[in-house]
Amino acid sequence: MTMKTVDPAHLRSVVLTGHAGGGKTTLAEQLLFRAGAINRLGKVDDGTAHLDFEAEEQKRRESLSLAVATFEHDNTRITLVDTPGYPDFVAEVISGFAAADGALFVMDSSAGVEAGLESSVALGRATGRAACFFLNKCDRENADPTAALDALRERFGNKIAPLHLAIGKADAFRGHVDLVHRKAWVLEDGKEIEIPIPAELADEVAVRRDQLLEAAAEADDDVMAKYLEGQEISDTELDTCLHRGVRDSILAPVLVGSALKGIGMNALLDAFLRYMPTAAEEPPVDARDAKTDQPVTITPDPAGQVVAQVFKTAADPFVGRLTYLRILSGTLHGQAHAWNANRDEDERIGQLLLLHGKDQEPIGELQAGEIGAVAKLAATETGDTLSSREHPVVLPPIAFPAPSLSVAIEPRTQTDLDKMGAALQRMLEEEPSARVERSPTGEQLLVAMGDAHIAVIAERLKRKFGAAIVTKEQKVSYRETIRGKTQVEGKYKKQTGGHGMFGHVWLEIEPNPGGGVEFAERIVGGSVPKGFFPGIEKGIREAAAEGVIAGYPLSDFRATLYDGSFHNVDSNELSFKIASSMALKKGVLECRPALLEPIMAVEVRVPEAYMGDVNRDLHTRRGRVLGMDTLGEGVQVVSAQVPQSEIFSYATELRSLTHGRGTFTAEVDHYEEVPQHIADKVIESHRKDAEATGAHGGH
Repeated sequence: MTMKTVDPAHLRSVVLTGHAGGGKTTLAEQLLFRAGAINRLGKVDDGTAHLDFEAEEQKRRESLSLAVATFEHDNTRITLVDTPGYPDFVAEVISGFAAADGALFVMDSSAGVEAGLESSVALGRATGRAACFFLNKCDRENADPTAALDALRERFGNKIAPLHLAIGKADAFRGHVDLVHRKAWVLEDGKEIEIPIPAELADEVAVRRDQLLEAAAEADDDVMAKYLEGQEISDTELDTCLHRGVRDSILAPVLVGSALKGIGMNALLDAFLRYMPTAAEEPPVDARDAKTDQPVTITPDPAGQVVAQVFKTAADPFVGRLTYLRILSGTLHGQAHAWNANRDEDERIGQLLLLHGKDQEPIGELQAGEIGAVAKLAATETGDTLSSREHPVVLPPIAFPAPSLSVAIEPRTQTDLDKMGAALQRMLEEEPSARVERSPTGEQLLVAMGDAHIAVIAERLKRKFGAAIVTKEQKVSYRETIRGKTQVEGKYKKQTGGHGMFGHVWLEIEPNPGGGVEFAERIVGGSVPKGFFPGIEKGIREAAAEGVIAGYPLSDFRATLYDGSFHNVDSNELSFKIASSMALKKGVLECRPALLEPIMAVEVRVPEAYMGDVNRDLHTRRGRVLGMDTLGEGVQVVSAQVPQSEIFSYATELRSLTHGRGTFTAEVDHYEEVPQHIADKVIESHRKDAEATGAHGGH
């Protein structure tokens, strides 16, 4: 199937989104098959779906990253962007919204309004995307498409407009009534055929058509006046209102069907063409001129200057780095150059590609409204803008959520260690909602959106980049401190054949709240020469870094050198370094040492219904709830302080507690003393580790 470039008026791009298991990928597969873009129907459950082509997706039988499929239908190019429904992969959904003009929210009509659908609708509202709903799986046991429609209207309001009325439900589901054109369609022998509207549905058709008219009339004052006066509204008028209403997000029509059986597919393709906005109708996008920093407006004109946004980066095993882009203005030619103003880099554009799932089709150019890809760009990353060097433009970046679950990672073998740095770097290019950082305890941390995200990243690191990692719970970044004051002697004396070693210090050790580690001296009469001071300070700082009671850094104390002695021949910097280190370790034990733990400032966003459960759960984590605010639409924000040790797995547990509707952020706020019973366990565990390794102090 070879495609030529088409004008923006004949382009539609639609992101498929909704809760996991709603059947988005199966739906995309059916649409591709129905349009003749593929000649064999793949199945998600068999691992043969054209859009679930990653090894991990085939293994898990679910979408983990977005996939793009471009096909032609009725002289129009339609690009579908299929996205995962599992909340760990929400970054892919955000990228999908950045790429497409319209959204199709796919709902399992046997399951009600689920968390993934709610978050997709919230994203659609935030991005101002035109939208339709598709009630899928209407043939499933317990499915009730009419009840599902009412649930949508109850949750999202009367902007949700029935476009179809289901004929039958569950096993008896066989088609729909088109409420605009008042025709009925059912599937018979694999074909959708028109039948008279079933007589028993006449009353329901009248009620639902009235709901549709009421919502659609909002898009046109003249039609609204007709509707209020009870005048007849023609099918053409209604179609026009629906197109305008969808385009301007005044309403969202609801269609019904079964992707598995292929019921309702023709009507869905027809709705894309009739009601979804064309690329030419996309509203202007605000950007800024990279040279002057002045605002500029980008319109979808193929003859305008080139502006493209990168919405995804993937590491393709065959072509290397694959950059997915959406052309907002102008025409991008293959074998040309583009300027990345985010990085101040010139990029050579090689072969441009249209995407058909895992397959790619070379194309000479991409123009305004089109979605495609290019291989092997050197510097460009997700969210970057490509334009021309003469008119460099920067679009607002794509906002991805901050990751909230961190685990410590280690290479599995020495070979993996050699590959790990480069592998992590490449992995981060395609994972905008993950990061790698070093913890205060020295561990390398992978921070991601949840357990499944971490597991998939680990699988991809091994399969794509040949670096196997082991994950484990990160260590708490405890600190040690002191609460008392003492004076202590440290003497190091060693006699060998030639020169010996001699260092002798008296230190005063006292708390220094918030001051870190401080070294001072008040030596009188040269009892310790100045030349040894650096060695003494180094000994104190190194011993403090190793910790004294539990192997964690000792902080917030002052050590003052006030006396000591030296030997003309045997004293040297190393002797004094050892003596001061010995003095500090001994002195800390006399100063009522304490273990401190990081306390996180936590913000939890959660629907009101779960507030009680969330607050109770925070209390069981030794948390202190500081306040609650209302965000609107029934969402509350809880501010709390929670010890770091109690929050490592919170991302997973909060999701379970709120049925996927709660999110949170956390950052280190301050340190507090650890309750004694917990401190005792940490100290005992360190003692056992030290005995087992024969080590002293260090971690």
